[in-house]
Amino acid sequence: MNMKSKGKLLFVFCLLSCGSFLFSGCGTEKNELLDYHIASVSGYSAQYEETASQEYLSADLCVIPKNGETETQDAVMTSLASLMINDTEQTMLYSHNIYEKIYPASITKIVTALVALKYGNLDDTVTISYNASHITEYGAKLCGFAEGDQIVLNDLLYSFLICSGNDAGVAIAEHIAGDVDSFSDLMNQEMERIGAVHSHFVNPHGLHDDDHYTTAYDLYLVFHQLVKDQRFLDIVSQSGYTAKFKGKDGKKKKLYFTSTDRYLLGTAQAPSGVTVIGGKTGTTYNAGSCLILYSKNESDQYFISVVLKAQGAYDLYSQMNNLLAYENQ
Repeated sequence: MNMKSKGKLLFVFCLLSCGSFLFSGCGTEKNELLDYHIASVSGYSAQYEETASQEYLSADLCVIPKNGETETQDAVMTSLASLMINDTEQTMLYSHNIYEKIYPASITKIVTALVALKYGNLDDTVTISYNASHITEYGAKLCGFAEGDQIVLNDLLYSFLICSGNDAGVAIAEHIAGDVDSFSDLMNQEMERIGAVHSHFVNPHGLHDDDHYTTAYDLYLVFHQLVKDQRFLDIVSQSGYTAKFKGKDGKKKKLYFTSTDRYLLGTAQAPSGVTVIGGKTGTTYNAGSCLILYSKNESDQYFISVVLKAQGAYDLYSQMNNLLAYENQ
């Protein structure tokens, strides 16, 4: 064997050794992660080298191979996809269809928050545009901002996540990136950066589009990043919020918003010993009822749970409680 061949073998050995060290998490056959995260890359390339250095290779992620999902499904879990992860220990407690492409509805807004918190200055003043104030799609939830209203980005982000107002989403997108399309490009870039490569977004709010989709595992990756940011936790843990801003005429205005999370409102009760910190709901005809949550148990271990496409609110919270019960096991 010549020196060149020996060198190639040594490179491959080192690459595999490093991979087995980095892919620590939920799965056992760690190399299968490549089937998910780098599905679009054929062979070793500069693109792979860049991807392999991204944050999802960090040791604080729960890595779930495609064949590593829960084998026996709980009868109550009738939603299209669900996932429960101990985010303290990076262990999977339950999973079903976590790589299935699904419409996320307003859970999209956590991706918008990820981008806004990274690229936006929360002290900026945002002027509500005509486009933001004139969303006419049937059933679209709105905060109720009028064209020309001026609001601090921090207050707008609170309104956006707590009320789940789509008008606030357009305003955030336009302020940060100039228009919705450019902001959507930023969303997709951030998803790729954290390894969530089975998603594609075309708007900041989640109103239906056939080309707007994600997976339960990708949403976990986003939420895993967000819960490290206290600014995000401060927002999603609130049951209500009063936004104060100015109208086009300079007069003071305010709007009060209540959370869409029934746990925070007290109209849904988590299992004993479980504290719901916060999360994000989503509902459209195509997406069904969706919810992602951050919670903790009495041992101060933290959990991320996801239910996608449940058949209505009752089923959604019943199934989420089934996942939350795993915290006590």
